[in-house]
Amino acid sequence: IEILDEAYGRAPQQASHEPVFELVLTLLSQHTSDLNSGVAMHRLWEAFPSWDAVLAAPLPAVEDAIRPGGLAPTKSKRLHALLAEVRERCPDWDLEFLRDLPLEEAKAWLTSLPGVGPKTAACVLLFALERPALPVDTHVERVSKRLGLVPPKMPADRAHDVLEAMLEPEQVYAFHVDLIQHGRRTCHARGPKCDACPLEPRCPKVGVG
Repeated sequence: IEILDEAYGRAPQQASHEPVFELVLTLLSQHTSDLNSGVAMHRLWEAFPSWDAVLAAPLPAVEDAIRPGGLAPTKSKRLHALLAEVRERCPDWDLEFLRDLPLEEAKAWLTSLPGVGPKTAACVLLFALERPALPVDTHVERVSKRLGLVPPKMPADRAHDVLEAMLEPEQVYAFHVDLIQHGRRTCHARGPKCDACPLEPRCPKVGVG
């Protein structure tokens, strides 16, 4: 964390305090870039003034709004199912109670929603509520495996628990953001820039190539 902070800098953590927003944004971010998912989220919010309005809208209208994020036919159906379940459980759309639940109970509540896995649950808890849950995206998983922090063949779902257990609560946000920066700038999936890597002296190069 210290080495990557020095190499890339790190923005301070700022909670959105909007758990449902984070749920939807994370769903839209699947299999696309942050730019595309951001455009899709912006268009969704422009088209519909509330989550109730999204649920009341016909699927083709939701699909059209989120089209920039890719896989719109699939994601629109998943979005409707997710929001319907959230409203069934919390008609006021208020998920702030997750801030006070034991962390594992909060994760379990979120992953019981349709289409919500460990990464999405961790994103909601970390970015909306400042809970120390570690999202393991493709960059975090790749860099962690190359550094030998987890075995190369460990499933991502398992890596969430193993990596999170290695960290103090106050380190979780930094670890997540720093490894994403490193994965995007240096430790690429193909052609990693090992000669320019600030972690190269410590790296066993597990899985590189």
